[in-house]
Amino acid sequence: MLTSMRVKLAVGLFALASCLPAYSSMPKSQIWLAELAEHFSAKPITDNSAYFNQPLVTDSGVYYTAEVSTDGKSQTDLFFYDFQSKHTTNLTQSLVSEYSPTLHPSGAGLTAIVVEASGKQRLWFYPFDDAQKPSRVFEHIEPVGYHAWGDNQDLIMFILGATESAPHTLQYTDINGHLPQILAEDIGRSLSYNRARDVFAFTYQVNGLTWFATYHKQSDHIQRYFALPSQVQDYTWLDDNKVAYALDNKIFYRDLNSPKKVHLFRNLRSYCKTSISRLSFFNNKLAFVCHSED
Repeated sequence: MLTSMRVKLAVGLFALASCLPAYSSMPKSQIWLAELAEHFSAKPITDNSAYFNQPLVTDSGVYYTAEVSTDGKSQTDLFFYDFQSKHTTNLTQSLVSEYSPTLHPSGAGLTAIVVEASGKQRLWFYPFDDAQKPSRVFEHIEPVGYHAWGDNQDLIMFILGATESAPHTLQYTDINGHLPQILAEDIGRSLSYNRARDVFAFTYQVNGLTWFATYHKQSDHIQRYFALPSQVQDYTWLDDNKVAYALDNKIFYRDLNSPKKVHLFRNLRSYCKTSISRLSFFNNKLAFVCHSED
């Protein structure tokens, strides 16, 4: 990972005439970081006084989303916890909410979902170079909830339903202006790309079950592997074949080569006595979100 990843992103998203409406009921949560070395250890990298969520572990630190409150109004900014300095930086400090920090495949910055002043949710690019300004990735695609990049300037996106009763859809596109292709409906919020297998991964509802599935662009094929427990929404890759998820405060995994068998990866009750949701694993480091008892 480039050293510039530890450099603070350009402050100030764009000029705003008004602030985003307040988010008054963000659930409280805390991000923990575990080291899976010879001796297992875990420590919190945030407190549990507000909403801290959506961690992304990289080789230099952890990006995440956090609630920021001013004058009784709440929004979310993007933060970075640096492994070397143990210091946390607010990367955006804008008047709008940013979510879901994701590394851009070019290595030149982050992409994130931005709730713009108009209320529309679009995908934005945040360069690591301070001389460059943040910019929209797509003008014509919204409302975007989550996303994951592939290797060929392509990506999948969680597109919110047009109405409360309309299903959320998984859509595939690239940055060359092609219209998005709808791949599935009733999808979950966890999206990813597995470079070794050259597949995008996602979850979706089929006949009341939440399936972990992959999409292979070249064959235009979706393959289901296993149904997740009903309480589970999130997962992370442990390696090219293993998928981990949390149930209550335990981490389990499945191997895609034998997906029916469930393995206990780690019992984290000593660190999180409530429940764990989002996970991010990279280079023997695991970030997990522990929810408050409030």
